[in-house]
Amino acid sequence: MRRRAWKPSSWAQRWRGWDSGVAAGRPDLTEGPIGKTLLLFAIPTLVANVLQSLNASINTIWIGRFLGEQALAATANATNIIFLVFSAMFGFGMAAMILIGQHMGRKDIDGARRAMGAGAGLILGIALVMMLAGIGLTDKLLHLLGTPIAARPLASAYLKVMLLSLPFSAIIVLLMMSLRAIGDAMTPLWFMIAGIVIDAGLNPFFIAGIGPFPRMGIAGSAVATLIANIAGAVGMLTVVYWRDLPVRLRGAEFRYLLPQPALLRLIVSRGTMMGLQMFVMVLSALVMVGLVNHAGVVATAAYGVAFQLWNYIQMPAMAIAAAVSAMAAQNIGAGRWDRVGAITRSGLLYNLLLTGALLALLTVFDRPVLGLFLGHDSPAIPIAEHIQLLAGWSFLFSGGTLVFFGTARANGAVIVPLIIMVIGLVVCRLGFAIGMQPLLHLDALWWAFPFGSLFTLLLSWAYYAQGGWKKGVLADEARRAGQPAV
Repeated sequence: MRRRAWKPSSWAQRWRGWDSGVAAGRPDLTEGPIGKTLLLFAIPTLVANVLQSLNASINTIWIGRFLGEQALAATANATNIIFLVFSAMFGFGMAAMILIGQHMGRKDIDGARRAMGAGAGLILGIALVMMLAGIGLTDKLLHLLGTPIAARPLASAYLKVMLLSLPFSAIIVLLMMSLRAIGDAMTPLWFMIAGIVIDAGLNPFFIAGIGPFPRMGIAGSAVATLIANIAGAVGMLTVVYWRDLPVRLRGAEFRYLLPQPALLRLIVSRGTMMGLQMFVMVLSALVMVGLVNHAGVVATAAYGVAFQLWNYIQMPAMAIAAAVSAMAAQNIGAGRWDRVGAITRSGLLYNLLLTGALLALLTVFDRPVLGLFLGHDSPAIPIAEHIQLLAGWSFLFSGGTLVFFGTARANGAVIVPLIIMVIGLVVCRLGFAIGMQPLLHLDALWWAFPFGSLFTLLLSWAYYAQGGWKKGVLADEARRAGQPAV
């Protein structure tokens, strides 16, 4: 049966407005000026990412001010475990997003919904399993991580509640990825704003027991996040169906949640490799936290706060890479290879300008910003300043790597980027951090960041220039895996 191309409803057209940054107001990233389109599409994603980190930072401020350094050390350890668990789902969401974007480039709405259904079925199933297993293994994980004994009870209470929110977080992330794949960058932003208002607003009430709320300590921060994630997941699903967007499923389309075995194998094979990339990143961060933990609670708290600043420093590059990936996926699906190289070059330029500007600002104003988290007389502030001075500028290199990987990932190229990630983050970064400690002592941990990031950038540039990632189109593989021709 011949598939019809998707045409948005008049209500959706009125709603969309500026969401994708495309001059014509359509969720089509295959047309218009590349630099302007990329920037305008990346801006809402950048704002959403900044707000997400701002939410975590506000929560960290509440925890630090109400509960002190031990609680900060606890959240630093627990948050990395959450990222580790989430990496198991991340790859499948990315694989689904790429397929959705490529099918949208071809105006193939049914193919986009098949990819959405397959990704949703996989991610929700994994989230439920990880939630149950994680809660049961929380204390063992914290022990393996080397969490300071004084911080373990707090970290355990916080982590168990955070794991309860994992299925709702999975729904939110999948919907945000899918909406950006179809060219809608504004809806995820609105829901990010709503989530921050709920999460950050409820945090002090649950932590300190203000008014009718129970006094829950560090667990109260996680409860506020759980409530915000439930509200966000329900709200985003409501909007997707209300607007009748191409990523919604109705009637017989719900069978796409149980995809054909061949399509499932395709998404699992690509998604596993992408998830392993995230796993390597998070695992290297966990090992680094373990190394820092040996220096004591004050150093761990300083590193945790520096990590908060790094979240902001990475935001422009992450938003640009996401925009590059979404634009490249639609253009690859439409056969517009002539635009893909220009998209990558624009992404590299914007990363240099935006990340560089943010690094300069945070370097100048680091002490007042650090004081928000720790208090201006905290002994952790000088350590955090030193960490930021040595390691912060490495994100110029890692941002360029994200752009190269974003382009290659848009066509499902996953194996070589994974190998590069292992070499850069495990062999180079962790190898430097451990091997150079006899010479540089604790500074070896901070110098490891620019060393590993520069090596990874050079390898990713070489792979991009070689062009092996251009072979084949992922949407064609999906069609051969069992989907009828467009």
